Amino acid sequence: MCGRFTLTASIEEIANRFEAIFTFLEDDYSPSYNIAPSQSVMAVINNGKENKMGFLRWGLVPPWAKDLSIGYKLINARAETLGEKPSFRSAFRKKRCLIVADSFYEWKREGKEKTPMRIRLKSEELFAMAGIWEQWKSPSGESIFSCSVITTEANPLMKPIHDRMPVILKREDEKAWLDRSLTDPQQLSLFLKPYDKELMEAYEVSSLVNSPKNNSIELIQKIC
Repeated sequence: MCGRFTLTASIEEIANRFEAIFTFLEDDYSPSYNIAPSQSVMAVINNGKENKMGFLRWGLVPPWAKDLSIGYKLINARAETLGEKPSFRSAFRKKRCLIVADSFYEWKREGKEKTPMRIRLKSEELFAMAGIWEQWKSPSGESIFSCSVITTEANPLMKPIHDRMPVILKREDEKAWLDRSLTDPQQLSLFLKPYDKELMEAYEVSSLVNSPKNNSIELIQKIC
């Protein structure tokens, strides 16, 4: 699964990397070392003409949901069943996004102990996790835009840590993932593969990351 990640780059770096226009005030964004479910995440969506980046609530809320609480159960969507699950299948075909990150956390279980690990690209570059999004209207008429991170089976780097990992898209596949004219589930599923382990690294970090209340550069520092 993917339950926590980081985004520490500047707005300019993100906009340049994803060739996107940002749709918010710069002061609305701040780097985060501990992004958690129900918080706002940075996402890129294509409107048919250009890439736009903005905020989505992490935890998908389908249009038919009675309230926001379902989002806590839908922070991740399994790649293997995206086309079947009522909560995800429409968004899979029509509402895909890039969820921007520079690392994610997972907890390695050894007996009763759980060790927090930070996983990133060896290059330390930004990357895009494959995502889907939806719009939900509250009883009062407020529109909530939310998303899920798509997960797949773990690659060999991740297997000793956890049996799932977020789908990190190859850079050359990002444009196609955002292409709204592409709606065939079988074709889309070809993008949802474990990322190359040779391009990734993992290391132990502080247990401070266990609480989403903690959010500082100390969380990403390697424990020797």
